[in-house]
Amino acid sequence: MLVGMMGSGKSAIGQRLAARLGLPFVDADAEIVAAAGMSIPEIFAKYGERYFRDGERRVIMRLLNGGPIVLATGGGAFLDPRTRDRIAERGVSIWLDADLKILLKRVRRKSDRPLLQTDDPEETLRKLIEARRPVYELADLRVESREIPQDAMADDTLAVLAAELPRIEELRRRAQSKGFAKAMIHLHPARAEGEEATRQETVRVTLGGRSYDILIGDGLLQRAGELVAGIAPGAACAIITDENVARLHLPTVEQSLKGAGLATTTIIVPPGEASKSLSVFGRVCDDVLAARIERRDLIVALGGGVVGDLAGFVAASVRRGSRFVQIPTTLLSQVDSSVGGKTGINSRHGKNLIGAFHQPSLVLADVDTLRTLPLREFRAGYAEIVKYGLIGDARFFDWLEADADAVFHSQAEQICAVAVSCETKATIVARDETEQGERALLNLGHTFGHAFESLTDYDSARLVHGEGVAIGMVCAARFSARRGLCAAAVAERVERHLKAVGLPTKIRDIPDWRDDPQTILDAMYQDKKVERGALTFVLLRGIGEAFIAKSVDAAEVLAFLKDELNRT
Repeated sequence: MLVGMMGSGKSAIGQRLAARLGLPFVDADAEIVAAAGMSIPEIFAKYGERYFRDGERRVIMRLLNGGPIVLATGGGAFLDPRTRDRIAERGVSIWLDADLKILLKRVRRKSDRPLLQTDDPEETLRKLIEARRPVYELADLRVESREIPQDAMADDTLAVLAAELPRIEELRRRAQSKGFAKAMIHLHPARAEGEEATRQETVRVTLGGRSYDILIGDGLLQRAGELVAGIAPGAACAIITDENVARLHLPTVEQSLKGAGLATTTIIVPPGEASKSLSVFGRVCDDVLAARIERRDLIVALGGGVVGDLAGFVAASVRRGSRFVQIPTTLLSQVDSSVGGKTGINSRHGKNLIGAFHQPSLVLADVDTLRTLPLREFRAGYAEIVKYGLIGDARFFDWLEADADAVFHSQAEQICAVAVSCETKATIVARDETEQGERALLNLGHTFGHAFESLTDYDSARLVHGEGVAIGMVCAARFSARRGLCAAAVAERVERHLKAVGLPTKIRDIPDWRDDPQTILDAMYQDKKVERGALTFVLLRGIGEAFIAKSVDAAEVLAFLKDELNRT
């Protein structure tokens, strides 16, 4: 990964490096231009630098998820800490360091540098160099970019890489058994020292011309008023929460919203899945209307997945669509249900069968709220985090396997795990907002899990959603192995990890289980992925290699369920 200032030679040298190494060469800027259908100056002029940087980060994340390449990044790409973290995790960063005189000579050859469209380009470039140098110094390697033939520069770069690669590889090996934040301490001590206390991550969900931010960090409840007022100054807010969350967090949020000049009304529902019902939905809609919440006002969902799903569906329905903000207070809701715009309630026929796609305007995921969670609830949320590794990010799953304890006990790792999960989901949702195809991957384990929840009557004493998903993911992995889609060792690895953190992994782990295989199969036919009466499952070819299997034979599923119920 070549980083450095505009004009440092990243593209020219990168092409020569790729040829010498026998690897594909990719220019991140060229990828952005191709995706946008317009030049970088046009993107800056039409949408602004923030929009460009967000797209740049997403392009680089996608490229880093592919095979080995030589990648030339834009001059500002390395400034994003999330991009630096992912590059440090998955590649070797090489800083091409050129002095001001050389850079000026090179950039004057082109007039397509948006940041240099000023009265004094030289002074602008000087200030950019000064501001960016401390960040570029965090790269793994430094190569001086000199005025010599580009082939000679490629030789210099390869020589530095060959000399330093053993050291880099050793640092990577040491980092494999540690969390992302701890890995950064080994790889980039200067950065880690400056970010030891707290940090905040932002994930942008972009859906065509619409977008919203997911903020992940600590202290966000106290800042809720400031952040909500930033998107809706002077709005009235109807806070929907449950009795348990109201006792713990409602005063903080109310005080913050009122302090920002936002009028508030609070609607409290009973905790648990029973509140995701038509009767509670109707009552809450009436309460919102009674509070005279207008379409441009805000409904604030303060709570876990139940509250978020219910409040979101209320927002989608009242006045034919009102704005809403998600403030998820459980790990499960922070990594899954608050992101992507799925809202809804349950029916006696199954879970989440009545609802709508309705995107929030803002999501505030405050990891401080995770301290109030019972261990069982935290584990349930962790199952959804594991899901993201299994569906498409094997290295993320590797990290969780190596250092799950850090996610349970360290806020830095919690922020990182939530951010990676949200980033993964946001990327998939951006490509398939209303689940016409790829988004179904996010339901790994859910066809089994939702059936288990339905058959336990959504009794949280027996089974909570994340536990059902954990058992469901093991079932999906074992069913995949049974069909010859993946090795048995893959299913064993999935089960071993979930069991190691204390999650149930077998159907018989559900207390007082009495239902037979046919009853489970019948419940599966209420799954939202069923098409023309045929079962659809998300299955695995390996860790990080999920796919959608349609028209799965019911007799095959029934035989599998019989064996699973007999498994001890």
